[in-house]
Formats: sequence, C-alpha cells, structure tokens
Amino acid sequence: MKRIYIGVMVVLVLMIIPITWWYLEDEKQLNVAIIDKTVPNESYREHLGVNWFLNHYKYRLNNEPYDVERDYYGTVPNDETKSVVEKNLPNDYSDYDVIYLADTYGVYKDDLQQTKRLGERSEKIVGGLEQKEWQSIVERLASKKKSMLIAEYNTFASPTSGEVRKELQDYLGITWSGWIGRYFDELDYHKNLEIPQWVIDEHGDNWSYKGGGFLLFNEITEELLVLEMNKHVKSEGIQVQFTENGKKFFHSSARAQYDYWFDIITPKYAEDALANYKWDLTKKGTELLKANGIPEQFAAIVGQDKSYTSSYYFAGDFNDIARVPNIYKIKGLPTIYKYAEKYADSSFYWSIYIPVMHKIFDSFEHKEVQDTVNHEKLNYNARIQGQSFEVLRDGKWEPIVFKGVNIGMGKPGAFPGEAAITEEEYYRWFKQIADMNANTIRVYTLHPPGFYRALAKYNEEHPKKPLYVLHGVWINEEGLAGSLDAYDKDTLEDFQLEMKQMVDVIHGNIYVEPRPGHASGLYDVDVSKYVIGWVLGIEWYPHMVVGTNEKHANIGQYNGTFFETKGASPFEHWLAEQMDVVSVYEKEKYNWLRPMSFTNWVTTDILEHPSEPSEDEDLVGVNPNVIHTKGEMTAPGQFASYHVYPYYPDFFNFDKDYLNYVDFRGNKNSYAGYLKELHEAHTMPVLIAEFGIPASRGKTHDNVYGWNQGQMSEQAQGETLQHLFEDIMHEGLMGGLVFTWQDEWFKRTWNTMDYDDPNRRPFWSNAQTNEQQFGLLSFDRLKVKVDGETTEWTGKQLYDTAPNNPTDFAVDYDERYLYIKLKSEELANTSPRILLDVVPGQGNMSATSIKNMTFSNGVDFIVELNKNGQSRVVIDEYYDFYDYLYGHRLNLVAPRMANALKNSGKFAPIYYVLNKQLFLPEQNRTTDFSIYETGKLLQGNANPEAKDYDSLVDYTWTDDNVIELRIPWLLIQAKDPSQREFIGNLYKDGDKAAVKVDNIYIGALFVDKENNVVQSMPAASNGVLPPLSAYTWETWQIPKYEERLKQSYYILQKLFKAY
Repeated sequence: MKRIYIGVMVVLVLMIIPITWWYLEDEKQLNVAIIDKTVPNESYREHLGVNWFLNHYKYRLNNEPYDVERDYYGTVPNDETKSVVEKNLPNDYSDYDVIYLADTYGVYKDDLQQTKRLGERSEKIVGGLEQKEWQSIVERLASKKKSMLIAEYNTFASPTSGEVRKELQDYLGITWSGWIGRYFDELDYHKNLEIPQWVIDEHGDNWSYKGGGFLLFNEITEELLVLEMNKHVKSEGIQVQFTENGKKFFHSSARAQYDYWFDIITPKYAEDALANYKWDLTKKGTELLKANGIPEQFAAIVGQDKSYTSSYYFAGDFNDIARVPNIYKIKGLPTIYKYAEKYADSSFYWSIYIPVMHKIFDSFEHKEVQDTVNHEKLNYNARIQGQSFEVLRDGKWEPIVFKGVNIGMGKPGAFPGEAAITEEEYYRWFKQIADMNANTIRVYTLHPPGFYRALAKYNEEHPKKPLYVLHGVWINEEGLAGSLDAYDKDTLEDFQLEMKQMVDVIHGNIYVEPRPGHASGLYDVDVSKYVIGWVLGIEWYPHMVVGTNEKHANIGQYNGTFFETKGASPFEHWLAEQMDVVSVYEKEKYNWLRPMSFTNWVTTDILEHPSEPSEDEDLVGVNPNVIHTKGEMTAPGQFASYHVYPYYPDFFNFDKDYLNYVDFRGNKNSYAGYLKELHEAHTMPVLIAEFGIPASRGKTHDNVYGWNQGQMSEQAQGETLQHLFEDIMHEGLMGGLVFTWQDEWFKRTWNTMDYDDPNRRPFWSNAQTNEQQFGLLSFDRLKVKVDGETTEWTGKQLYDTAPNNPTDFAVDYDERYLYIKLKSEELANTSPRILLDVVPGQGNMSATSIKNMTFSNGVDFIVELNKNGQSRVVIDEYYDFYDYLYGHRLNLVAPRMANALKNSGKFAPIYYVLNKQLFLPEQNRTTDFSIYETGKLLQGNANPEAKDYDSLVDYTWTDDNVIELRIPWLLIQAKDPSQREFIGNLYKDGDKAAVKVDNIYIGALFVDKENNVVQSMPAASNGVLPPLSAYTWETWQIPKYEERLKQSYYILQKLFKAY
C-alpha cells in the first residue's frame, strides 16, 4: 500500500510541477489584433489555433487571456439563427503590437447551410480585405513603433481586390500568380465529400479522376489542373520543410505533412524563404507545371525583418485546427502533443505551427528598434566643394564623378502611372547597373515601394560599392501648360505636397494612398543615406516661364530659410521658394539636408542662341546662378542640372561657333563647344542629368556628325554615348547620367505619333519610334534571330509545295516584327517581291513595276528584295499615310496624287518627316522640308549572339538561297498589332482611320532582271495571281518580353571603369 501511495504522490508531483512551472512564469502583455472574416459557425477554427498558442505562452490582451469568441475582428456567427454579423476591423491599430491576418476569404450563403459537401459558389455575405482596412493596418506598420504582421492563407486571394492584393504581396515580399492547391487522397467526388462543390458544378460532367492527387486552381484565371498519383506525383501529400535559413532561425530541422489548401508563392528574395513545400513529382508532373508557368518549388513560410517591423506569411491554413486541448496551463504541453498526435490530422499544428510561432514571437519580444534620426546634429551625406561633388563614406569626404543612368517607370504591358515594375526587377537592374561601373541612379518621381526596398537591399549587400540616388519631384505638366503660371494654386499645392511626401518616402515613413497615375503603398525602408541630392521639377515649358514672369512681375526677390535670390525673375523666385519648402520640411522633421538642384534643359538655358531657327527654343532662360544658399544649406550646397542632347535643338547643326569648336581629340564638335560655354556661364558645378542616343530603326532628328536621334545601331549607340560622356568630362562638368536604363514601350515620337493607337502603345514594341529605344536594356524577344539559321522557326507554312520542290515560305510574329522565311532555288537567279494585303477594300490589283501580272488581292505593300542591297518596302500611294498627312491634309509637300485614286497600280517609297522648313536667322535662308526613306531595308546579321550582329538589320540572304526578313509592325501601318488593328481608309475616314482585321494576306513573286515574273506563290495562271494565303495571329493583352543588355551596355561598362 505504501508503494501505491508513493506512486500516486510521484504522479501528482509530476503533474503539479509543469502546472506550477506554467503559473510561475511571467505573463506577457502583448496586444494582438486577430482578424478572421471566415467564421461561418461557432467552431472558430480559422483562428482557434492562434488563440490557444497565445494563451498557452501567457500572452495577454489588456491583462486578460485571449477569448476565442470575443478577441478577434471579422465575422461573428450565430449557430441558432444560422447567420453572421460583421465586427468591423479597427480604424486605429496604435494600441496593438501584432496584427494577425488569419483569414479574409469571408462567409458565403452556402457556408451557413448544414450540407455534407461545402464549396458551392454562392453569394458573399462578408469577405475580402478592403482598401480602407488595409490602409489602417499599414498606418500602424509604418509608424516608428515596433510592430509585427503575420498573415496566412487566405489573406489576399479572392475576394480581396487586385489593388490590395498587390500591396499586401509587396509588403510581405512575395509573388503570387493566382495558383492555390490541395492534396486529396481520393479525387473521385462520389467517394470524397472534401472535393468542393464548385469543382463538381463546373467540371463534373468530364470528371473521371480517381485515386490520390492534387487539385491546383488559379483564382485569377480560373484554370484548373489535376496532378494524378503515379502519373504526375510519385508519393502522397505535400510536406513543409525548413530551408537552411529557416533551420538557423527556428533551430529545427523538423518537417511535417500539410493536408489543407496552400498558396503557390515565391519569395522576392530566396533568402526570405524560411520553409518550402516539397512534393514528389514525376517527369510528366514537372512538365505540366512548367507548361502552365507554375514553379516546381515554392515557399511555405516567408519572413522579413525591417527596422521597426517584422512580417511573416504562412502559405497555408497553418493555424486552422478542428479542436485544441481544453487546458493550456501546463508547461511543455505542446511537446506532449507533438509526440502524442504525431500520426493524427493535427500533427502539423503541433510539430510545425506551434514551434514556428513560439520562435517568431520570442524574436519579436527581443527585437530592439532605434530612432534613426539624429536630432542633435545636422545630417548630410553629400556636399558641393568648389566644382566637385563629395559623398561621406566611412566618416571621410570623397569626391565622385557622376556616371549613371536615369530610370523611368515604364515596362512592357503597362503605362508608367501603373507603377508596374516589381521589386525583383528593380533589384536585378540595380545589380546590372552597378556591374556597369555606374554609381548613380536618377529618378524623376515617386516609384513603387519595391524600388526603395530593392535599393536598400542592394546597398546593404554591397556597402563598398553602393548606388546613390538623385531624386526628382514631378510637377503636373498639364496644370502648368494650362495656366502658364507656376503659382497656379492647384498645381502649386499638389507640387508642395508631393515634395513633402517624397521626403517622408526616402525616410521610410509614409503610407501613400492609391490615386490614378501614381505609385502608392507602404514606404517603410529608410534610404535617405543613399539619396545624395534633389533635382526638382521638369523640362520647363518656355511659355509657362514667360507667363509666370509676366503675371508676377512685382514679386521681388526671395529670402527664405535656406535659399535667397539676387536679381532673379519671378519664375526663379518661385524655384528658390520650392527648394526652400522641401529643405525646411526635411530639416524640421528629420534634421537632414542634401544638395539641391532643379531640372533645366537647353531650351531654357542661360545662353543666347542666335542661330536657333525656332523662337520657342530660345525664348527665355532660367538661371540657377541667381539662387543662393544660406544658413545651414551652405554646407551641402547646390548644383545645376541640364538635359543636353547633341541633335536638339536645331542650333547644334547650325551655330558656327559651336560647329567650329575643336574638342580635346582635335575634332570639330558642336556638342563639346556648347558644354564649354554652358560650364563657363555658371558659378556652380554643372551636372548633365540627361544625355542619350536611341538604338532604334526609326529616326526623328539628324546631327551633322551622325549622332542622330534614331537609325542608330546598339553598337553606334554605345560608341556615341562614350563620345558624349568623354566630352562632358573633358569640359569640366561633374559627370553625366545616360537616358535611359530601360526601353520604354509607352513612349511616342512626334513624327510617328499619328500612325499608332496611343492607348495601346505599351503592349507592343515599335521599332519605328525612337523614343521607345533609348534604353541600355531591351525587352524585345527577337523570336526569330534573322541570321540565316532557321532551326528556331515555329511559324506557319503559308504554301504547300510538291515533295520535289524545296521551296519554303513561312511566317511568324512577335511584339515587334512580322517575320517571313523564304527558301527557294529560284533565289539563285531571281529577286523576290513579297506582297502584303493588310486591309480590306483597297490596295492595288497590279503594280507598274511588275510586268504582265494582275493580283486577285488588293496589295498594300510590296517588299522588294534585291541581292545588290537596294531593297525596300513600297506602299500603295492611296494607302501612304505620309502623303495623305503632309501632302493632302497639311499641304506641306506636293502630294504624289493630285486626286486620291484607288487601284492606281503605283507603289511609292515610305518616308518619314525629320523637319519642316526652318528659317535660319543668322544665315537668312530657309531649309528644305526634310524627310528620310524609312522603308529602305538593311541586309546583314540580326542575331545578338553573332560577332557581326547589327541591330538595324532587316533581312539576311544566305548563299544557300534562304531569306529571313523582319518587318516592323508600324512600317506596314499597324496601329496596334496586339489587336490586329491597322490604319484604315484615310481619304474616307481621315487621319484617325482604323480597321481591325481577322487576317492579312501574303504571297511572293520571283522576278528576273527585267521584272518578269518567273515563279510565284501562289502559282499564277495566265498572268493572274490567285488569292494570297491568309495569315493571322492571336491577339494579346499581356505582351511577352525578354530582358537583354544591349551592346551599348558593355561599351559603357568599359568606359565607366576608366573614371
């Protein structure tokens, strides 16, 4: 009996010790806002797990244990009435330390019914994270008070809006393309009630799946994929296992099977993945995922630690559990359950979720944050010293030469105001820019949060070679042009708000609310130590400057806190005032100042240009010299910033003094002559904040030295940029920033802007518009390389030929070109004429240049290919937009056709305008109307990997009778190839004429030296060419593109290394 008593006593002691131990531990006051909108009944299972965790580890809300029924926000159920009511999310989270987004999917009418099978599509009662709700959350996360956000599936999927989804993903550092998934041990829905009702409703008639497998569903596109056991998957289920970083952080190598729905996400940075999902796929399974753009490996837990906040995303219903122990006041209870429930459905909760949460919360408790603002001492990290610019590195001032790039907001498929560039793209670009030996990036306006996060990450990883930023502040161009007054109330208020907002942005201290045409989101990363100067404003419209000066003639001089003027015009007064506004704001709020400048350009420089033919280009100047720093601003100082290109304005081609200036090479150089005079005219150092050359087929301006705006190869682009940068340095300026880093498909050029659809420009690449191709980074796929090697061809064969006839005629396309492949023995002795019928109801039924042949189609274009290199595209005179616009409508040239005539049989060269007539005041003469033939074709090798690559090449003609040709879409007057839209009947519908086609029609003639047709495709009969074969392509809303560094990048890489 005594032994029994002793045994009982031992058992009681063993039970009492962990309970006592639990009670002896201190309670921890930690206010956690639990958000759960998916509570259809009183099981509370979507936040039951986190509630138990918090109570077990003695976290307290207002000194009380967490109540699963009370202490959360979202939907509150009533099982008796089978209804829910909404408990609104807080408008202010300032009293909360942690925000836990358990589930925002919501409650739907079907959820309230007692059905055996859930998942029927039904009306939403409550659901989705609203924009205002998210804004309230980020206001807390943006504060300088320690905070943590934990989110799990389903936080940002349907029905949360795309705008909120994007901001959430950006903040959490993840990318999601819409795919979710779940493993089912039985796919036959007759046997498995877990298969959702919507699967049966939408796919039940064709559902033949049995056995185990995965359902993958894209919530954006509504695609459904099934991975079947043995066919696509080797073993059952999917596991969560820690990455190497996860093992270090969690001090665990545990892994466990996960059995519920999961997101297929990837971290923006691989090192942020703390755990991944692992499944066992067959080769067919891997191929199926690849074909649908689904990553084979994806993250289960992603974590990020920032200055004041931490964030974690669980890509699954990790805290979802059907039941938890009724008791939690026992030390070590999770460990007991970890082993006791090892083979139960709740195993994942005990073996992964609880340890993960314990470590996350413990790290948060011990996280220390510091105020990064030094309120005792003025902060500045850059300064002007004489004619040099210096940065502070490791406590020492070092002079730098500016060598860098401008970065805009454009990328394929989006207008800049959509702020579509991702953090991953920015980070990759920063690495490439730094590898080019550049040290500075200039931006014109607010970029999305990913820009600043990627910048901070790159610079933290490369402290010895950081990228500095000159940050701009944009002003409303339309407002200035409309009012012709910089003091216009609305425009000025918006500009000053923008300046102050930009200060908060670079200090990582603001949430910018969404508004059309602007970047927005949570800016929580402090990059102020990398921002070495402000460059305010835009290229000033000269009539606005004049208007401001006239309307405020009596305003006097400006005398502010940090800036004053002496002998300034009203507009220069205005500039000094704005420079003061941004400096005072940053000094008062952050105790920071930084070097100051404003945007200027040749049009409003302070020099006189008597040779300039356009009055507007030398109408008024804006003088930085009349603005002076004062007080504490004298330490960082100010500098002048100019945009200077060698081909614009026109005086670069006509000013005798500049044209006769001899540069350091001993060559005449008007660009260097201008730079010398510009430098001498300033009392402060000068930065060339923009200079550039487009690597484009289309051209807009000529330069006397061949430094043209367009019709320049990538090689010529790089060589000319090198020449210009050397001029900048030898004339004593602070350096230069290339315009621009990436090609910008949304751009327009004055001599092609009437040809295309302005609302669709970002969706295709226009080889004829040079403004789109100033970048060092190309996005063009170049689907066919046009080098004579035809192995990559996957296009459509237009004509079937006899087995003994080796003739090959194929067509393909991408976002930039229409490609044609022609292979025939006839090419040995004849010249091909490729016929294009692109629009219905017009075109020529014959061609005066081709003997004894009529067409069944109305032909709009003929591509004349000749071995002697004199090749070109010619156009039906009736369809020629150049002749219509400048000859008939504007009367600037003599029209080819006095009267518009269809089916004239006449084809004409394709011209673009370079300049209208110019009166040269110094020479007292008028220049001719200037054009160039853009339809001329260049023969060569267009493969970027080839040693003899030339980006301007249009076609190649090999010795074994193969021709590959690429035709720019705009050259055949496609307004928008992504929608198969072409210019229509101009003389009927005017210059906006447009028509969408189902097909275009293509054929070929082979002619001898006398232009007699030797052979044709299709085969002609009695001098009549039958109907041409139709060719069509899939329209697109999302363009495909591939990043490629141009030849010019590598030339600048070598150049910048020398400075």
